[in-house]
Formats: sequence, structure tokens, C-alpha cells
Amino acid sequence: MSENGTFTGPGSVTSVNLSAKKTVRKTRGTEGVLVVDHGFEGDAHAGDWHRQVSLLAQESIDKMVAKGLDVAAGDFAENITTAGIDLLELPVGSTVKIGADAVVEISQIGKVCHTKCAIYYQAGDCVMPKEGVFAVVHQGGTVQAGDAIVVQSLGEGTCTKSVSES
Repeated sequence: MSENGTFTGPGSVTSVNLSAKKTVRKTRGTEGVLVVDHGFEGDAHAGDWHRQVSLLAQESIDKMVAKGLDVAAGDFAENITTAGIDLLELPVGSTVKIGADAVVEISQIGKVCHTKCAIYYQAGDCVMPKEGVFAVVHQGGTVQAGDAIVVQSLGEGTCTKSVSES
């Protein structure tokens, strides 16, 4: 929530990024189908756990570009690249509508990187561990580049699907 008490956004989807296996950069695309309590159809990170979908702001990617890296949407293995919404202002438990039908709940902000990725070695830093946001899917649907991202409610720090359930 911003200083004046309003929700951030609405934001928008700039790309939908999927990969058939883990540990690789995702392929940038224009749409994907979210499945309830699973994630994107055909994405290696989808499944019955608390990190079914990942989001990263284009503004975060731009920080890495400013450090001299040749990176773009999907290169941080995020499923949805966003613009115009401050994802880090959304507490765990916040619900967000993406496009006409999909609804996700923020389940985690940032993550622990147990091994340093290639981006870390190139730039000495990586934005995903600090600025990546993860979610579980409550309502499925097609998500497309250009879709609006609208905050429905702010969470109170807990998610309906906890880390211990994964």
C-alpha cells in the first residue's frame, strides 16, 4: 500500500515465461495458462507447493541492465514479468487478479539461493533472491502480455499454502 493508503498499480504483464526444465532461463512468450493449485501448464516449476508461479518486475531487471548485463524478461526464471506495480509492497497473503480470470495469492517474497547463478557471477548480484515474488494459484485462466494486474486484497503475512506444506 502506498503512503496515501491506496493499492499500487494497476500493473501489467509484460511477458509470460516458461521452461520445460529447471535451472535454465525461461523462454519469453506472450501467454500461458494458469492451473488452480499448480502453476503454468508446461512449466517445470509448477506443482503442489508454495512457489507455483514467480513474478519479477521489469524495473528489477532494468537494475541489472544498468549494471551492464545483457538480460531480459525470463532470464531470471520468472514466470510473469510485470511493470507498473511494486510487487515488494504486497505482503504475503495478498491476492492479485491477473487478466480476466486468474487469481494468485502471494506466498513468498524473495528466496534463498543455495548456489550462485551465472547472473550473480557476471554482476556480483542477482535481483531474484531479494525482489522475486512467488504465488499460489487460486483461480486459473489464460495470462497474456498486456493483461492488467490488480491487487484485490492485502495479506497479513501468512499464505493459505504454507512453506511447510510443500
